[in-house]
Amino acid sequence: MTQQAEKHEHAARHEPRRSPFLYVVVCAAGVATGVSKLITAAQERNWEVGVIATPVAMNGFFDSAAVEAQTGRPIRSAWRTPGEPRPFPPPDAVVVAPATFNTVNKWAAGIADTLALGTLCEAAGLGVPIAVLPCVADALAAHPAYRDSLTRLRGMGVRFGDPHAGEPDPDGGRPEFRWERALDLLGP
Repeated sequence: MTQQAEKHEHAARHEPRRSPFLYVVVCAAGVATGVSKLITAAQERNWEVGVIATPVAMNGFFDSAAVEAQTGRPIRSAWRTPGEPRPFPPPDAVVVAPATFNTVNKWAAGIADTLALGTLCEAAGLGVPIAVLPCVADALAAHPAYRDSLTRLRGMGVRFGDPHAGEPDPDGGRPEFRWERALDLLGP
């Protein structure tokens, strides 16, 4: 064993073990109000959670103060300055929920004009497991660009849950957004 490998092994044995860290990327869709359900489910599965929101999602799509209290961390939505410390450790996995038409298409095209998109592009490039719960109206889901984006992202190893259009059922009720499904997609 090389001296460098011995140092690494020694450090690994003496570092305190931490829970795996999950980035939750929240987009601007009405169901985002329920993101605390995903956070609770992740914490129950021993994940530490940090939330990254699109700038539009920060405009009242969910209770940011409650989410910060629940995670014990600030919500990130803007780039940090070069001198600022990283508020989150590197992710062990990423969940995008709800994922909007705009975010899916920009991400697939490699556009990183927000922290959320930059994080998704980088995580995919690093091979970090990513699960996505789309929340896209049926008319938008039928758009060829969206279908192409899903194909491209799946080809990159991104795992998708069933689409959620948010449209009322025939009886007038609304289908439940299956937050926990994102964690199931990540595997054990």
